[in-house]
This record gives sequence, structure tokens and C-alpha cells, in this order.
Amino acid sequence: MAEWSWVAYTALEVLIAVACCLGNVLVVCAVCIGIRDSLREPTFCFLVSLAVADFLVGVAAVPLAVLLDGWVSVTPDLCLFLSCVVLVLTQASVLSLLAIAVDRYLRLHTPLRYKALATQRRTWMAVSMCWSLSCLLGFTPLFGWRNDSSMASDSTNTSSSSPPCTFLSVISLPFMVYFNFLGCVMAPLLVMTLLYTRIFWSLQGRLKDSCPQAQASLLREKRLACSLALVLILFAGCWIPLHLMNCLLLFQGPQAVTQGTLYTGILLSHANSAVNPVVYACRIPKIQQAYSQIWRRLLVRLNCHHGDKFICCSITGGRANRTETRGSGGTTTP
Repeated sequence: MAEWSWVAYTALEVLIAVACCLGNVLVVCAVCIGIRDSLREPTFCFLVSLAVADFLVGVAAVPLAVLLDGWVSVTPDLCLFLSCVVLVLTQASVLSLLAIAVDRYLRLHTPLRYKALATQRRTWMAVSMCWSLSCLLGFTPLFGWRNDSSMASDSTNTSSSSPPCTFLSVISLPFMVYFNFLGCVMAPLLVMTLLYTRIFWSLQGRLKDSCPQAQASLLREKRLACSLALVLILFAGCWIPLHLMNCLLLFQGPQAVTQGTLYTGILLSHANSAVNPVVYACRIPKIQQAYSQIWRRLLVRLNCHHGDKFICCSITGGRANRTETRGSGGTTTP
């Protein structure tokens, strides 16, 4: 690849990393601060898990993708470990999406038992299981399924310097295609597709048969399901092209995929983590409201910092009045 192309690729990776970090920090703040009792709702707990995975893509996966392009020379074992970190974060995203789909399905099809099943404790246990399983699946190459040719060449290398570290020099293509793509990505995506198909089919039938009072709740449920399904579709659209390139590399050899095409697939997969916060902002009303609250608080702090006493006194006075009313036994709107 020409030098200017590599510079453009690196610049785009930096922009994506910044967008991942800022956008997903805002999502976590919106859910944890802006939405009341949101962490008692399993869907938003799993959204936080997905946002954390997307944030770590910006912090770790993107820098590693740039470095693991032959720019660092480390031991093959360390190179393998760093490459597996990228796999762990991808798997965490997949399992968080699967947990969201299962949660929406249970909420719709077992409404009477849902609250008893989806307690806060069980929800966070499910989040912990998602991340534990992601580590187990992502770090599988450390247990032996690796690119043996790289390890063998290192063992015969008598020089003191380590070879340049690249992702495919230590990660086996059969592992990426048969285990990671077909087993860890495509299988969950198919399950999620079936779950969302059942959800939309059921909602459509209930909307036809329900009374006007129940339709408003069902429409909200359908809108949220559509938003989460859109997140799933974007994930598939951003990640499947890169996995298909791995299939071509495995079955047809290195000449089947150009370096520029491979870099485009990598950029597309990383961009998915930056797009999700935009989807939440545009499609989920609760997060829209939380974003607005955070933005207003930020503006108030900035105005106070710059000496706008009128706004500061108005905000402070409003809080004081509410406090006095509560203290005197009155009721106020929070």
C-alpha cells in the first residue's frame, strides 16, 4: 500500500477511536445518570455492556489494529495475546446483542414471569457471564489453536530480535473462519434473527387484536425492538465483510484480497462501535431525553464558569425552592 494510503487509514482509525470513546462514554453516562432506575431494566444493563465493549474498541482494539500491522516487534506469545484482545471485544459485543434479544423475547412472551426472572442480580450475573464467555472464546488461540508456522519460525530464529507482529502471523485463518466466524459470530446472529422475527410477528398480531389502550404500550415495545434490531443489522453489515475476506484468504490465498480492501473491512468493523451511540440517540426516546439532560447540565456549568450569574441563581434558586417545599410537607414535580 502507498504511504499516503496508509496515512489516510491511520487518520481514519484515529477519528473512529475518538468517536468510539466519546460516544460510548456518553451512552454510559446517559443510562447510569440520565435515566431514572435504568439499571433495574435488563435491556439498559445490556446496552451498557455493549457500550463498554464499543468504548474498549476505541481504547484498545483500534490502537492494536494499527500496531499489529507490522509496526511493533514483540515475542510471538505477546503478539498472540494482543491479537486475542481484539477477538474478546468482538465476542463481548455479539453476546451483549444476544442478551438484549433474549431479554426482549422473554419480556414479550413471558410477561407474568418476566419481573421474577429478570431481577437486577440475575441481569448483572448475565452480563458477567457474557464477558467471561467472551474471554474464554476470544483467548482460545492461547490454548493451542494458533498459527504454528509463526511459532516454528521463531523457534528456529537464532537472532535476538523478534519478528514484526501482525494479526494473521499468529492467528490461524481456519480458526478465524470455522470457529470465530461460523461458531462465534454467525451462530448467535442466526439465533438473534429468529428471536427478532418471533418478536415482530407476535407484536404485529397483538396490535391487530388489542384494544386502543394497550396499543400505545405495544407500539413503544415495537419501536424499541426496531431500534435494537437496527443495531444488530448494523453489526452484521459492518463485521461480515471482514469475515468474508478471511474466507477468501483461507480458500483462495493472499492474492484474493488486496491490502486496501482488507483495510477498508477493518475500518468498517471498527466504525460499527462509533455508529451505535448515534443509533441510540436517534431511535431510543429514553436515551434521547438523557442526552438532553446531560447537554443542559453541561451548558449550565459552562455558563456558571463564565460568570452568568442569572442562570446560576435561577438554577440554584429552583433547587432551593424545591427543597423548601419538600421540607414543609408539600409535593413537587421532580
